[in-house]
Amino acid sequence: MKLRRLTTFVVLAVAAVVAGVFVYFNFIRSDAPDAFELSASEADTASTVGDPNGTWTIAAGSQAGYRVVEDFAGGLQNFEAVGRTGEIEGTFTIDALRLTAASFVVDVASMTSDDDLRDSKFRGEIMNAAQFPTAKFVLTSPVVLPGQQDQSQSSSMTTTAEGDLTLRGVTRSVTVSLDAQGVGESIEIVGSIDVVFSDFDIVNPSIERVISVRDEGKVEFQLLANRSS
Repeated sequence: MKLRRLTTFVVLAVAAVVAGVFVYFNFIRSDAPDAFELSASEADTASTVGDPNGTWTIAAGSQAGYRVVEDFAGGLQNFEAVGRTGEIEGTFTIDALRLTAASFVVDVASMTSDDDLRDSKFRGEIMNAAQFPTAKFVLTSPVVLPGQQDQSQSSSMTTTAEGDLTLRGVTRSVTVSLDAQGVGESIEIVGSIDVVFSDFDIVNPSIERVISVRDEGKVEFQLLANRSS
C-alpha cells in the first residue's frame, strides 16, 4: 500500500511539473525577440550614402547581444534566451570598396533580457562584468565588399569577415556573418558570431535538473553607422 501511494505521489509530482512547464511556456513566458534583420521597408532603406569610402562611427540605435537555447525539464520545452544592450561604440573604415579596419566594444553590464535572475547571473558568474566590463570585436583581415562605388542605388550585400572576439578577457579568432545596406545617410550592418562557451572559459550556467543551457550560442548585433570622415 505504501509503495502504491509513493508511486502515485511520484506520478502526480511529475504531472505537476509537466503541467507547470506547459503553462509557463505557453501562457506566462514571452517569446524571445527575433534575430536581427536589415530594415525591410523601402522608405527605411532608401539610401543617400553615395561613395562609402571613409571612416564610419557606430551611432545611437545600434544594438548587440547574445542568443542561447535553454532546455527545461529534460528537454520537455526549450526557449531562446536573448539579452541585448544599446551601449556599443566603435568605428570601421572602407577604402576602395574594402573594409580595411573595424572594431566595436560592448558594455557587458548593461545587457538585459526578460529575466532579472538571468541578467544577474550573466553579469556575475557567467561574464564577471566587474572584472571584464566589456566585450570587443576587432577585424583582422580586410574584406572585399561586393557592389558599385556609388552606393546610392545599391541593394543589400552579404559577406563574411574574420576577426578577434574578446569575451570575459579571452580572445579567439572568429568568423562573422554580415549583411549590410545603406539607410538614408547611414550604413546598417547586421551580423552574428557562433560562440562555444568553453572557448572563452565561460562556465555553462545550467541549473541541475531544472534548466540546461546548451554549450554554444550566438553573439549578434545590428549597427547603424554615420560617416565621420
